Amino acid sequence: MSDQMIFKRYEMKYLLNRTQYRQITEAFEGRMKPDIHGKNTILSLYFDTPDDLLIRRSLEKPLYKEKLRVRSYGIADTDTTVFVELKKKYQSVVYKRRIAMSEEEARRYLLSHASIMDTQISREIDYCLFHYHNLIPRMLLSYDRAAFYAMDNPQFRITFDENILWRDQDITLTTGIGGTPVLPADTILMEVKTADAIPLWLVQLLSREKIYKTSFSKYGTAWLQKQRRL
Repeated sequence: MSDQMIFKRYEMKYLLNRTQYRQITEAFEGRMKPDIHGKNTILSLYFDTPDDLLIRRSLEKPLYKEKLRVRSYGIADTDTTVFVELKKKYQSVVYKRRIAMSEEEARRYLLSHASIMDTQISREIDYCLFHYHNLIPRMLLSYDRAAFYAMDNPQFRITFDENILWRDQDITLTTGIGGTPVLPADTILMEVKTADAIPLWLVQLLSREKIYKTSFSKYGTAWLQKQRRL
């Protein structure tokens, strides 16, 4: 399963304990398999205005919201391939566009507005940069992710994130892992991502184990933690 660059899907989030995590992953046998990145540490560098307009709007739960970030799989160096991602949500549907480039190119593109490529996706990101004028790196999140997709439907994905950390200093994809925990140590964030219905086996498992959908944003939760420190 290769890296996907355009997404349109629903994303449902659940906070699990270790027992619930084991129950769900045990049910993957014959149904789900690891994706191209398997288990990995993800770093996401979020861009926002100096007064954090994008995340403040997002936390108000409007019909439409968007985020701009750069993602790497593992700690990057200047020639590591990273993904510049524009993530939008409208009426519960998530639309994500991303383009791949080196970490050094991503910095030049987002901070100096250097022309790296001309595609439909880059033009959408260009418009976001123009519209908000002064987007800058504001927060780095890192987390350990295990990602899976359905053997009979590669568009159906489940990811598990733990060790979610945030920091707002020394925030580049090249400066390592570290920061403040977003969740308690034994809590795992599960995200179910699908363009269609959730498979019956998972619906039944979630119902039987009383695992309920929740509203959760890694960036939003980290930002609120930061505000409580101020």
